[in-house]
Amino acid sequence: MSGAKQVALVTGASRGIGRAIAVALGRAGFDCVVNYARNVAAAEEVKALIESAGAQAHLVQADVSSADDRRRLVEETVGAFGRIDLLVNNAGVAPDVRADILEAGEASFDRMIDINLKGPYFLTQLVARQMVAQLAAGNPPPATVPKVVTITSVSAYTASVNRGDYCVAKAGLAMMTKLWAARLAEHGINVYEIRPGVIETGMTGPVKARYDKRSFGQDLTPIRRWGQGDDVAKAVVAVATDLLPFSTGEVINVDGGFHLRRL
Repeated sequence: MSGAKQVALVTGASRGIGRAIAVALGRAGFDCVVNYARNVAAAEEVKALIESAGAQAHLVQADVSSADDRRRLVEETVGAFGRIDLLVNNAGVAPDVRADILEAGEASFDRMIDINLKGPYFLTQLVARQMVAQLAAGNPPPATVPKVVTITSVSAYTASVNRGDYCVAKAGLAMMTKLWAARLAEHGINVYEIRPGVIETGMTGPVKARYDKRSFGQDLTPIRRWGQGDDVAKAVVAVATDLLPFSTGEVINVDGGFHLRRL
């Protein structure tokens, strides 16, 4: 058990954006639970990077779409470190097959909702209860305000008719942030949505060539490059270290300016 350090639980932390977030939090002084679904070797690499930064790391394999796994994830986090000060809802999947919404089936929709929306919603419920109990018990008083951060996507408001299930799930996460922000403010727990744009990860690999053909700067984003996992991680660290203490329910765009409407 760490004792002095704040404790972060990062879902989907073995690769991509989640990996960057977990490592950045370790470097910022947070002990971290690295949640992963399948790739234990990748999770072990993240653990080593966190520990090389002087923080502690604990691995927990769990599928956020499973109620039993969610409960176990929280229990193992508290068992390892005694508390949770920061939840980062990052775990998510892309559609197995991009299908026009006139043709798309229910199986993909159910999978997307279960993993990308239902899982984070009810994991937040479990963690929020833990945070409220910690605050009530003074266990010990946290160095920073407890927080929930959810990683969404510009797909929360950008229509992609060949992956409607993904867009609907991300839009749901945006409302989830507002709901939990409103509910938890009385307990001194702040809630944030970080909304990445086009980020270069394994998930965007299948569409990289298509985006590369578009013009960063003229067509896609004012900032003329791909986003990186570290760009998102820096936003999480800013929130985690209380640089936005008078904000909750806030949307932080990490999208190269994609959200701007330009003539």
